[in-house]
Amino acid sequence: MIELLTDGEAIEPTSLLSLYRDHDWWTDRTADDVERAIEESDIVVGIEDDGRLIASARVLTDYVYYASIYDVIVAADRRGEGLGQRLVGAVVEHPEMASVEAVHLDCESDLVPFYESAGFTSRDLGSDFETMVLRDDR
Repeated sequence: MIELLTDGEAIEPTSLLSLYRDHDWWTDRTADDVERAIEESDIVVGIEDDGRLIASARVLTDYVYYASIYDVIVAADRRGEGLGQRLVGAVVEHPEMASVEAVHLDCESDLVPFYESAGFTSRDLGSDFETMVLRDDR
């Protein structure tokens, strides 16, 4: 049975780590770091099926102006079932996100159509703006 988890405490760090291991970017994450990331995130949403975590996303926010969504992931063997739409919907419709003015996320270019179908728009900020990154070895 599919269950939506909207309380980060309900998500086991080892289950989330297993999900991350499906993605090439996140193979170096440790259980301790994933546990800390869950604890320090403002909102954590997941989807379980018969006790197995099959999708997850995290949010950092000030609850007023900005929220940034991170680590949106669906288990490789469950993609194409609409779980990503359900997950992103649960994040943006989360009660604590109701008053946030702008929701931001970064994604790979091949995922732009997916996020556009979830209501996001791609913004070209022009040559005066750049995404700045510090300490990201990817």
